[in-house]
Amino acid sequence: MQTALADFIRDTHEGREADAILRACVHCGFCTATCPTYLLLGDELDGPRGRIYLMKEMLEGGEVSGKTRLHLDRCLTCRSCETTCPSGVKYGRLVDIGRHVVDQRAPRSPLARAGRWLIRETLLSRGVFGFGLATGRLLRPLLPGRLASKIPAAHPAGVWPEARHSRKMLALDACVQRSIAPNIDAALARVLDRVGISLLRVPAAGCCGALPHHLSGEERALGIIRRNVDVWWPHVDRDVEAIVVSSSGCGVMVKDYGRLLEHQQGYRKRAKRIAGLVRDPVEVIGEEWTRIAPAIALDRGPLTVAFQSPCSLQHGMQLGGRVEEILQAIGLELVPVVDPHLCCGSSGTYSLLQPKLAGELKAAKLGNLERDGPDLIATSNIGCMTHLASGAKVPVRHWIELLDERMLGGLSGQ
Repeated sequence: MQTALADFIRDTHEGREADAILRACVHCGFCTATCPTYLLLGDELDGPRGRIYLMKEMLEGGEVSGKTRLHLDRCLTCRSCETTCPSGVKYGRLVDIGRHVVDQRAPRSPLARAGRWLIRETLLSRGVFGFGLATGRLLRPLLPGRLASKIPAAHPAGVWPEARHSRKMLALDACVQRSIAPNIDAALARVLDRVGISLLRVPAAGCCGALPHHLSGEERALGIIRRNVDVWWPHVDRDVEAIVVSSSGCGVMVKDYGRLLEHQQGYRKRAKRIAGLVRDPVEVIGEEWTRIAPAIALDRGPLTVAFQSPCSLQHGMQLGGRVEEILQAIGLELVPVVDPHLCCGSSGTYSLLQPKLAGELKAAKLGNLERDGPDLIATSNIGCMTHLASGAKVPVRHWIELLDERMLGGLSGQ
């Protein structure tokens, strides 16, 4: 694609990056076949190719209107198009740049900005979000069914093993997940403890930064990222061999820290080192499989599972198919899922900002997941888990919990 970017962005870091991405696109249109919003709405401007044209026009100095914002807002940033693209177009990054430019050149109304700020800050505050969630759970029996279904039930964390091993890894003490489902990281800690690895929490760390990054709060996001780099660095620089992020949506973000801070003096090298240490649980479990396999109890009874592979796992980190292999290896029966590449509609705060589209995508995804009557649905992202659970007929759980339940006490010699 030929480009002629406007003066306001041509010689900036974002401009040079956007120019390279645009030039890689060959207009083939393969991406439209795997775009959830294009398949749902049938509008070329609600598919990657159409949005690329809108962003190109904007970056070349064309008019920025509410129409431009509408079609960019409708994008899930699921990155299914990146998996499909034969030219390797980094569409997700281009959308980040495009949205940033739209916010600058055609600001939202004060009311819209206030709404996004409120969502962002509420979810970022453990105290505020935790209090709201606890109150919602208390009042749940009194609420209408549809509203009550959106409030996730409490899941006790269970035992978090003491740090007793020479091998150590860090956990991302995520903002929302810690309140909604503390059992996920506790289960991961127990799995790793059984194979001689201690999973450590660093209380001063928190949100990965994805929430403000995708909600018009770039400086807020960068501040959060710098904080995490600062509080993790003393551990990373000493004896920690990996940072394990159990929510794949957060994992994609933390793996991008090196790029996000590459132009910030004092952080570039450290952020790159930290990003290189980030592992999704499926990567760690795969690396440790020869030690984990002997501890699996294969006689815990039959269980059929439909696995929902989050977009962040299969498209963002390109780890599709890895969890399914492990679930089958621990004795679970996986049912086939139609269109496993399509987004469930959660996508961070998308389900709050685009509830109608998110609801339609959720209904379609649940129809595919529940078609063959599984005992439960497994996933690897807290957003997908909560979104799907609000409409599912069967339990929705993180896959690491299933592994935890199928492991024996501890390996001999530990």
